[in-house]
Amino acid sequence: MAEYETFIEMTKRLLYPVRSSAGALTVEIFGYLLLVEGGAIVIAPFGVASLLNLPDFSVSAATYFRLVGLLISGLGLLYTVSGRLNAQGFVFASLLDRPMVPFIMLMLWYWGLCPAILAVAFALQDFLSFLWTLWAWRRDRRLNQSPSGAAASA
Repeated sequence: MAEYETFIEMTKRLLYPVRSSAGALTVEIFGYLLLVEGGAIVIAPFGVASLLNLPDFSVSAATYFRLVGLLISGLGLLYTVSGRLNAQGFVFASLLDRPMVPFIMLMLWYWGLCPAILAVAFALQDFLSFLWTLWAWRRDRRLNQSPSGAAASA
């Protein structure tokens, strides 16, 4: 049975991460990006809507947009913490999740549920970050399979 770390031990790992994976670093940085975006939406929904040129942006739309910002921030926190803790399962899961975003955004735009600018912004951000994480993950695997990497993992 695997041992579980205490809350204090996990907090120390969070504050002082051990950098053993470039893939985890890309996930952490993507998390920071989501935290900034979500925070901007929560703090200044009208400013972000103006920047994205979102049509028909009412006061009630701003309330729902703030909720979306809160959800984006929550995902950002999840990505950031998982990256800092070098959670390889999460890195792999993000490689399954993020490539689907462009297709989902295309469908939302096609059905008229999302403005084109928002669909393009989310699709590009998620897909490009997916490619970056995939590159880093494959690089990590290559390094760990090399003779010098095999000795390090033993």
